[in-house]
Amino acid sequence: MGKRKVHLLDYVAGNIRSLVNAIEQCGWEVEWIRSPEAVANAEYYYVHSYFAPYTPSALEALGWTVATATYGDETYIGAIGRNNVFATQFHPEKSGTAGLRVIEAFLEGRAFSDPDPTFTHIAAPLSHQGSHNGLTRRIIACLDVRTNDQGDLVVTKGDQYDVREKDSRNVRNLGKPVELAKRYYQQGADEVTFLNITSFRDCPLTDLPMLEILRQTSEEVFVPLTIGGGIRDMFDPGTNRTVSALEVAKMYFESGADKVSIGSDAVSAAEAWWTRGGKGDGMSGIETISSAYGRQAVVVSVDPKRVYVRSPDEAKSHTCIKTEDLRGGDDAGKEYVWFACTIKGGRETRDFDVVQLLKAVEAMGCGEILLNAIDRDGSNRGYDLELINLAKRSVTIPVIASSGAGKPAHFIEVFEKTGVDAALGAGMFHRGEYTVAQVKEELAKSDLLVRPFEEFR
Repeated sequence: MGKRKVHLLDYVAGNIRSLVNAIEQCGWEVEWIRSPEAVANAEYYYVHSYFAPYTPSALEALGWTVATATYGDETYIGAIGRNNVFATQFHPEKSGTAGLRVIEAFLEGRAFSDPDPTFTHIAAPLSHQGSHNGLTRRIIACLDVRTNDQGDLVVTKGDQYDVREKDSRNVRNLGKPVELAKRYYQQGADEVTFLNITSFRDCPLTDLPMLEILRQTSEEVFVPLTIGGGIRDMFDPGTNRTVSALEVAKMYFESGADKVSIGSDAVSAAEAWWTRGGKGDGMSGIETISSAYGRQAVVVSVDPKRVYVRSPDEAKSHTCIKTEDLRGGDDAGKEYVWFACTIKGGRETRDFDVVQLLKAVEAMGCGEILLNAIDRDGSNRGYDLELINLAKRSVTIPVIASSGAGKPAHFIEVFEKTGVDAALGAGMFHRGEYTVAQVKEELAKSDLLVRPFEEFR
């Protein structure tokens, strides 16, 4: 008998459509498990560009059980099941303990059953009023990984990108990468990001230490993993040839990464994009990786720093704002600021502003922005709200706030005052001052929708 390919959603739903601003459907969505009437207290991870609209009772009349999800005003099919067929729009393998229950139920022939979840009580109602197009507010744990002076791979944390202790000048050692990633997953982190800040220029590509870290982490952590650092064209001493950024990304994806984060190379590509009159050449890492894997797999990590000026004219062609975060010293009396992009871990400043960068990388295929702030890094003063609001006005793709978080109130502030899509924490988690679960509990008390903390099983 000849084989025939059947696209399940085409077969069942027929009308497949593209989401408006599709890349924004990247996050955790409240989901109905048994039926649209029986709401389960769980969220699942979505990242997609197309969907099958939900027509009430249409599929149910054909014997299908349907779970729905929403994005803005759109209601679409999140999962369908009938007999031994079960299909999901979301990613159960990246949806934490709730997703593992879905997989377990399917394997045991209980496709739409959901064993009692083990949620820790949050003393506040979870309301869609605090959601972002129906998505929860994502909390991301970030681990800066580098070799210490003994040659071990460790998690560290910088103070304005300086990762060495001020007294001994030794690299700060805050723990082992895989162990910390697992801890944050068990605390309820919605995503985990590894930023590799060590150069392995003399290491064969297939032996890169971060590959093994990803492999081990993906066996223990069932939420999306992002890897940054070294995603560029590079010389491989193992094969004596230059490999492309796409090939490097492919190895990371095959080792367990869901997204790759591009830093300095994104600045170079964006500068070239403007030089060509707003056109890409199809050869940058952003373009090649997004073309092969989809723009949702490409994050651009931005490292801007403040440049204070007395007037917008002094900023020349750069996008300039009036700031309330005034300084003394050489910057005394300067009430305006523009944000200069940096490369090489913040060591080199370019005559290129953050708005120019953001517009270029979005056009080239970036799906998400990781927005750092050198001036706030390690400060525990809270996020740079002026920078974040400027970024949100400049692009339509999701923006992750990074740098400066020192307590749960900073997460509440950034979500309420900027509408940012996700917020990243590092040092406050590494030092054990707060847990991810504690941050989420405080967000819920402020009526911001989060994926509830569920005890690891």
